[in-house]
Amino acid sequence: MFAKGIRCVSCKKEFSPHLVIYECEECGSPVDIEYDYGGIKKKLIKDLFFKEQPSHWKYNLLYPIEDLSNRVTLQEGGTPLLPSKKQKGLLFKIEGMNPTGSFKDRGSTIEISKAVELGVSEVACATTGNMGASVASYCARAGLRCTIYLPFFSPKNKITQIQQMGAETHLVHGTYEDALAKTKELRKKKHIYLTGDYAYRGEGEKSVGFEIIDQLNWTSPDYIVLPVGNATLFSATYKACYELKILGLLQAIPKLVAVQAFGCKPLVDAYQKGQKKITPVKQPQTLASAIACGNPVDGMKALAALQKTRGLCIDVQDSEILAAREELAWKEGLFVEPSGAVSYAGAKKLNLKGTVVCVLTGHGLKDPEKY
Repeated sequence: MFAKGIRCVSCKKEFSPHLVIYECEECGSPVDIEYDYGGIKKKLIKDLFFKEQPSHWKYNLLYPIEDLSNRVTLQEGGTPLLPSKKQKGLLFKIEGMNPTGSFKDRGSTIEISKAVELGVSEVACATTGNMGASVASYCARAGLRCTIYLPFFSPKNKITQIQQMGAETHLVHGTYEDALAKTKELRKKKHIYLTGDYAYRGEGEKSVGFEIIDQLNWTSPDYIVLPVGNATLFSATYKACYELKILGLLQAIPKLVAVQAFGCKPLVDAYQKGQKKITPVKQPQTLASAIACGNPVDGMKALAALQKTRGLCIDVQDSEILAAREELAWKEGLFVEPSGAVSYAGAKKLNLKGTVVCVLTGHGLKDPEKY
């Protein structure tokens, strides 16, 4: 394993890579995993690496797993990067083709593999739906007990998917943040292993960025457009590009575009106002339930990524999300849930040109209701 340490993104306190840390013990900020990139460069045999087809575990040197025999996988990743039929240079990264129907499987395979490596027997997770379905599936695969907390507004299909995997499921009257508080209470009582938008999950979600660059023959698109809820996917995609640049596999980091729903846009507001911190949204209001996260767990990481890359931020109305969803279906043959259409809605609103990759995060069957 080339992970050499864990560092707080705010106060920079360092921790051992062998510890289980969800947030900084000093200041409560998110933490990030650091690697020995020199060692990875020496280990990487480029000609063999380049011949291998894009898939999540192709990039295992950049994951914090010590022994790959502990790997818990459902063959996630390797999702299509599909050119648009209507706009030159526009491509769709179709994450709904992951095993449980969303990009969350990339983070779950790392989190649950790490849980197995640490000898964990029980995990808990707060979710708006997709992450819970993914964690429950990987726990079933690994033989781990699983407890999931969801806000009451979570789509029925996602709740059913979680329950079918045998997870203990609790609906919470409140927001995602209320569900998250329940997992932290459970950890205090039982010292249970938490899964969610923490450092290990972010390390797994890096593979979205790795694959996009790999599928573009190790060249950078002009833009990568991502929906933002807890901002873990956004910050992970930035880190993936940053790491590829350090390793000499990418010349320039693309512009990253963060798209949020108008009724829940704390990252957009903070970036556009030039703030150093994010002001939480207490009552998110959007039909894009998968990104209804008023206090993004990785908001600080995403804000730093936007600032470093001079990226773009935009919010979209629910009506624009639904219009984008319909257009993806009727014009491109792609069925996505509302949250999965957010990136395309943002790209359309910004009128982005050049090589533009929109990450479509979840399958339409996850939340198929017409609004």
